[in-house]
Amino acid sequence: MYRSHVLVCGGTGCTSSGSEKIIAALETEIAKNGLDKEVQVVKTGCHGLCALGPIMIIYPEGTFYSTVKEEDVPEIVSEHLVKGRIVTRLVYDEALENGEVKSIKEVPFYAKQHRVALRNCGVINPENIEEYIANDGYAALGKVLTEMTPDEVIQTILDSGLRGRGGGGFPTGMKWKLARNIVPNADQKYVCCNADEGDPGAFMDRSVLEGDPHVVLEAMAIAGYAIGANMGYIYVRAEYPIAVKRLEIAIEQAHEYGLLGKDIFGTGFDFDVGLRLGAGAFVCGEETALMTSIEGNRGEPRPRPPFPAEKGLFQKPTILNNVETYANIPQIILNGADWFASMGTEKSKGTKVFALGGKINNTGLVEIPMGTTLRTVIEEIGGGIPNGKKFKAAQTGGPSGGCIPAEHLDVPIDYDNLIAIGSMMGSGGLIVMDEDNCMVDIAKFFLQFTVDESCGKCTPCRIGTRRLLEMLDKITKGEGTLEDLDRMEQLCYYIKANSLCGLGQTAPNPVLSTLRYFRDEYVAHVVDKKCPAGVCKDLLHYEIDPAKCKGCTLCARNCPVGAISGTVKNPHKIDTAKCVKCGACMEKCKFGAISKK
Repeated sequence: MYRSHVLVCGGTGCTSSGSEKIIAALETEIAKNGLDKEVQVVKTGCHGLCALGPIMIIYPEGTFYSTVKEEDVPEIVSEHLVKGRIVTRLVYDEALENGEVKSIKEVPFYAKQHRVALRNCGVINPENIEEYIANDGYAALGKVLTEMTPDEVIQTILDSGLRGRGGGGFPTGMKWKLARNIVPNADQKYVCCNADEGDPGAFMDRSVLEGDPHVVLEAMAIAGYAIGANMGYIYVRAEYPIAVKRLEIAIEQAHEYGLLGKDIFGTGFDFDVGLRLGAGAFVCGEETALMTSIEGNRGEPRPRPPFPAEKGLFQKPTILNNVETYANIPQIILNGADWFASMGTEKSKGTKVFALGGKINNTGLVEIPMGTTLRTVIEEIGGGIPNGKKFKAAQTGGPSGGCIPAEHLDVPIDYDNLIAIGSMMGSGGLIVMDEDNCMVDIAKFFLQFTVDESCGKCTPCRIGTRRLLEMLDKITKGEGTLEDLDRMEQLCYYIKANSLCGLGQTAPNPVLSTLRYFRDEYVAHVVDKKCPAGVCKDLLHYEIDPAKCKGCTLCARNCPVGAISGTVKNPHKIDTAKCVKCGACMEKCKFGAISKK
């Protein structure tokens, strides 16, 4: 037994900030102080507050150290672990109140969260199967194999109200039921996991795989038992090396413990899992394109019907769920359908994981009950907008979603409410924007992404999104007309109605939602030839206020094209014909004399 456990985040964010060096330094210092038998260092998955990495939590106190550096380690060991004195200068600001140190559970970022899918992330060592087992790991698989029939498993998932967390929100139990019954005597069925996660700003699935890989393996085995499959595939992005490595370790350990492979728990049930690495194609997040890619072909969607439940991977009945969906399954089995259904809203049960990013103080990973308002997420959990700026919009659902304006801050977040206001849940990316963001430019950014990622198989998506992007480009250059706005809207609805797969069908959403809520910005670009946010370069120019300019020459010396002229101690001028609008002058000016108009 150890008296103290030092948990250090080993997720991608903290690893990139140097957490591996901190772990090595900790182990050295602990040994040096003779604490090897008293203090254990645990490399965990993501704790959530990614902007504060590397993060270190020391138990039993629950002390939250943030932005820890390698040189801080000797002080933490000598003061906290040897003398029992907390190093307050390293404690996360919001864990300090009037000189008193609060535990991690009392920190505002965590207080309003409810962790189900993320329950083990930041708590256990993801590379040690015994720690997963110690936290009820594989107990759900044991229960279904020894106490439940496949139909009872499916009914439990149906009763829980769990909907797919990958974007569409299709009832998970219904998907499993179709795969079990539509071709009952199929000689082979498959269970697939979508860990492709291509949305800009999304890292929910990656964090689950890095922090709790065994939960996905256990859930896939449960799904295999329920539908009658003996093989599963996890399709994971090759750009997630830590997640891939931990999945490989988890699969190997599960085999060693007899939890994957032949005759699991001596019940005669066989199930195995293979990994397939994606090459970074966003379209492979679509279920039929993903299966086509697993088969070794170019990742392109197939027409539906037939749906995967009838003809999926290798033309066999297949279910596909994403990582977060699977992460809920063992807890539903162990705690019951009513437990899960007691959380959330009438039509959206349970919790949802969001990757909170953009113009927000607390960048990171959050898990909240469905029905929590956007205001709670942004102002209380996210800590508000930096630098006192005003909230403008939040983009949910990535390139497939829409922008939610301030007027809808108090709408409860669930599948149906987000669709009603012109957005969607998506996989869980939540990008916050402030008054300095141009909504026309935001729509252009997301549309550029979908144009680049279109597989090109169908004309509405391949050509339609490109024409839409050209119209947006015209508008941001001040060359658009009011008629262009009407044509854009018409084209959006055509693309949505006629595209082959979800990528094309949802690609116009950012354009439609910004036209709906921020049409005045489009009109300003078209009629006034101005970008209200000062983002679109072709519609702005820089000016020097002669009353404020001190003639220090700093702006002229930093202008890359020599567009600024003037003598020492006299007001300077900008030649707008030469200016490339890079903003270097405004950034360097110490007197606030330069503004963009």
